[in-house]
Amino acid sequence: MIIAPSILAADFANLERDIDMINSSDADWFHIDVMDGVFVPNISFGMPVLKAIKKLAKKPLDVHLMIVDPDRYIETFAKLGAEILTVHFEACNHLHRSIQKIKSCGIKAGIALNPHTPVDNISEVIQDIDLVCLMSVNPGFGGQSFIENTFQKVEKLRSIIKEKNTSCFIEIDGGVSNLNSSKLAKCGADVLVAGSYVFNAENPESNIKLLKDI
Repeated sequence: MIIAPSILAADFANLERDIDMINSSDADWFHIDVMDGVFVPNISFGMPVLKAIKKLAKKPLDVHLMIVDPDRYIETFAKLGAEILTVHFEACNHLHRSIQKIKSCGIKAGIALNPHTPVDNISEVIQDIDLVCLMSVNPGFGGQSFIENTFQKVEKLRSIIKEKNTSCFIEIDGGVSNLNSSKLAKCGADVLVAGSYVFNAENPESNIKLLKDI
């Protein structure tokens, strides 16, 4: 299982400390949510913060664009150090073109799906991507409760991946904790994004290890 702590839940007054914690923990990636206040009802951070994180991070940056018209910024985020760049199905008018643009930058391409979006909608591009991010909460804010229907979506997506004879990671983003991680793994998830469960914990590294060891 790949564990990607979500920087959105970190302490921004002590960001370097929290980045160092992830570097020394059992986590595999940094998950970075970029929000524009239009596609989702929140604004997080943009290029200067990502640039600063990249300087300190010793693990891959998994950048999740929750923004309208993401094609405008694909090359910028690739140059800033994103190793996986995920755009939302709901935000792309020409999804295949967006995927190809990400790939042309020499990085991995991901597609995110909101809770209401059926996984069947990306069956025609599943062979072109490296990761599918299933939102298990409504995007925009941290600390929300996990949506139980996610388990069925993971199973269905795993079956599509198998049917298409391809391979891509299934990432779960939102409300992930020790209460649902084992079941998510059994359903076919490969990557767990955890924000509040990690950064609000008394011992964040211990919680990361609990997810890693399922």
